[in-house]
Amino acid sequence: MAKKSNKEELPKAKLSKENLAKTFRLFSFIKPLRWKFILGLFFLGVTGATALAFPKLMGDLIKSAELSNSEINKIGIILLFVFAIQSVASYFRVVLFVSVTENMLAAIRQSAYSNLIKMPMSFFSQRKVGELNSRIAADISQIQDTFTTNIAEFLRQIIIIIGGIIAIFITSVKLSVFMLATVPVVAIIAVLFGKYIRKLSKQAQDMVAESNNIVGETLQGIANVKAFTNEWFEILRYNNSTNKVKDIAIKGGKARGAFFSFIIFCLFGAIILLVWYAVKLQNAGELTQDELVKFILYTIFIGASIGGISEQYAQIQKAVGATERVFDIIDSTPENISANENITHTPLEGNVSFHHVSFSYSSRKDTTVLNDINFEVKKGENIAIVGPSGSGKSTLVSLVLRFYNPDSGKILFDGKDSSTYSLNFLRKQMAIVPQDVLLFGGSIKENILYGKPNATEEELIDAAKNANAHEFIMGFPEKYNTLVGERGIQLSGGQRQRIAIARAVLKNPAILLLDEATSSLDSESERLVQDALNKLMQNRTSFVIAHRLSTIRFADKIIVIDKGKIIETGTHEELISKNEGVYKHLSKLQFHNWQ
Repeated sequence: MAKKSNKEELPKAKLSKENLAKTFRLFSFIKPLRWKFILGLFFLGVTGATALAFPKLMGDLIKSAELSNSEINKIGIILLFVFAIQSVASYFRVVLFVSVTENMLAAIRQSAYSNLIKMPMSFFSQRKVGELNSRIAADISQIQDTFTTNIAEFLRQIIIIIGGIIAIFITSVKLSVFMLATVPVVAIIAVLFGKYIRKLSKQAQDMVAESNNIVGETLQGIANVKAFTNEWFEILRYNNSTNKVKDIAIKGGKARGAFFSFIIFCLFGAIILLVWYAVKLQNAGELTQDELVKFILYTIFIGASIGGISEQYAQIQKAVGATERVFDIIDSTPENISANENITHTPLEGNVSFHHVSFSYSSRKDTTVLNDINFEVKKGENIAIVGPSGSGKSTLVSLVLRFYNPDSGKILFDGKDSSTYSLNFLRKQMAIVPQDVLLFGGSIKENILYGKPNATEEELIDAAKNANAHEFIMGFPEKYNTLVGERGIQLSGGQRQRIAIARAVLKNPAILLLDEATSSLDSESERLVQDALNKLMQNRTSFVIAHRLSTIRFADKIIVIDKGKIIETGTHEELISKNEGVYKHLSKLQFHNWQ
């Protein structure tokens, strides 16, 4: 997905009854601060009223020129007083709206993230990380901009437009009718013209994002570009993209030039017409000089507000769309995970049974991933799961963790149906060491403590020693406080694997899940990691997914899966003795490759 060069352009939403109802739900997050919000609206009304008072007072000031100096001074003081009130009201309006908005956004962010992190794995398997991150970041930022600025400005401009129209009708009905017949038409055409220019501008931004995406892709994959000698191909691709940017930008420049010409001719033409008609009325004695000044100033205020309100409305439309997407997350049904459970269970011993378990992913219901799976694992046994890629090995582990529930059949833990245990309890009894270890971007200590956040320093070091990680950790200048970098990039694959094992050791699980934990390591790293895993598996029920069959020769039981079905079960010696067995065939292939 291409990144925008600037702020991401968010889609607008039509102001339908349904999405407006969702938008008004935002005010439920304001409830604790509703008096601040109401006070902010009061100050907003004050700023609008004082803005409308300005043209009248200016007219009165001109009229008072015919009167005494005291009258002139009085009007001047009133004008200064009005501006002082407007300044103070503007300050409090901004401060109150920002305070209310930031508190509201903090509550929305916390609610959205809290619900998002508790969603089941099926939710994440059907959505992109970038999309979900955009909802938490870009969508909520759009709501922030709207509530901080756009709504207040929209309401203020509405006040000025309505109040201004009433004021000009009071000043001169004839001139008001003439103005409303000319200026709004010009303003509407200007708004439409502006919308067309924004469309061209968005197209240019999209094309810039596309060209930037080409740069990002080629730099990330520079080794491939050079290995395939495709430098000139990428140069041509980038040149074509930037030429499109240039063409659209030139087209936009022509449109802006035409727009400025239109503004100069039509808008100033409309003003000339108004002044011409106003002078005629003044000569006829139907309009005084002070009324003329009031009228012109009110007209300028109304015109500016009409020109600006379309932009505020567009931003509000975007906020409505953003609100809808954020509430899609907040309203989604999460997993039933409770940190403070009333139900207590005896810690698991580690007996696991699959009884006629079948499963399909919700996104691919027509494809059966696991079909009538039956096996039993006793406490402390080491069970290896092997089979071709796509056979269902990792899915089986996901079912043990209850990332998904079976479509049919049952999974029993210590003789009880998995559904009788809470997810929080069940997953606390398990630990997983995956093939691709994800370390969080903090310190080594923080990553190990992820297995047991309240562990003591002694427990932490013991876990690292058992994982063969203590020695290399102590070799760093910062030792356990060494930062691992984003996704653990500062550490080697073997080091990351041993940190993950230390995390699992610290958790002290009853059931251990190893998903090809040594498949991508060099021989020395594999030896250290395998030694750490052997210590970790002692006296624990262990499920081991492995492609390297040499690592599972001493498993208590080997389960061979192919196309979602268990086709062989036994020890290494039992399976290798089968002449036409799949396990024996896989062993021969690996032995031949090792030769």
